[in-house]
Amino acid sequence: MTTTTPHRPEPRTPGRSRPGGRGAGLVVVGVLALTIAAMSLVTYGTAGLDELAERGGGLGGAYAQAAPFFQVALYVHIVSASLALVLGPLQLLGRLRRRRPGLHRATGRVYLVAVGVGSLSGLAVLPVNSAGLVGVFGFGTLAVLWALTAARGLRAVRSGDVAGHQAWMLRNYALTFAAVTLRLWLGVLMGARLALGADPGAAFADAYAAVPFLCWLPNLVVAEWLVRRRGLPSYALPPARVAAHAATP
Repeated sequence: MTTTTPHRPEPRTPGRSRPGGRGAGLVVVGVLALTIAAMSLVTYGTAGLDELAERGGGLGGAYAQAAPFFQVALYVHIVSASLALVLGPLQLLGRLRRRRPGLHRATGRVYLVAVGVGSLSGLAVLPVNSAGLVGVFGFGTLAVLWALTAARGLRAVRSGDVAGHQAWMLRNYALTFAAVTLRLWLGVLMGARLALGADPGAAFADAYAAVPFLCWLPNLVVAEWLVRRRGLPSYALPPARVAAHAATP
C-alpha cells in the first residue's frame, strides 16, 4: 500500500508558477465549474426525464424508465455534485483561507456534505447507468475515491495537518471536477467519431463508453503533480516496499 511523505517547499525558481498564474488557473476552473453546474441544474430542473428522453437530452433515456428510487437518486446526485463543483474553487482560494478562515470552514463543511451525498447517490444509480459494466467500475471507483479523499482531508485538518489537508482536498476536487472533464472528453470524442462518419447516436454511445475512467484518471495525475509542485505531502512507497523492489532481480 502507499503512504504519504512530506516534501519541504522548495525555493521558488523562475520556472515555477507564480501566484498570479495560479489564480488565473483557478478562475478558469471556477468558470468551467459554474458553467457545467448551471447547465446541469437547468437541464434537469426545467424538463422531466421523459421529455429529456424524447428529445435526446441529458441522461433522460437511461433513467426515464428506471424505478423511482433511481430517479430520485439521480436528482440528488445532480444537485449535490453541482454544489460541490461550485464550492470547490472557493475552498482552494488561498486568500479566502487566510482572510476569512471562518467562512472557509463553514463552506468546507457544506462542500464535504455535498461530496458525501454525491458519492452515495452516485453509487446508488450505478445499476442503471448508461455506460453498462464499464460505467459500474469506472463511475463506481470514482464515487468511492471521491468519498475516501474527502474523509482523508477531513481527518488531516482535524489532526492539525494543514498541508496534508490541502493535498487531499486538491485530489478530492480533481475528482469533483470529473463532472467538467467528462463533458469535455465527450465533446472531443464525439467530434472525432462524427468526423469519421458516425451518426450522432453511435458517436455519443462510443464516447460515453470511454469516459467512466477517462473523466477522472487524468485529473488525479494533474492533482498529484500540483501536490508535488507545491511541496505538499505526496504519495510514496513505504521504505520496506522500496527496499524489496530494489532487491528483486
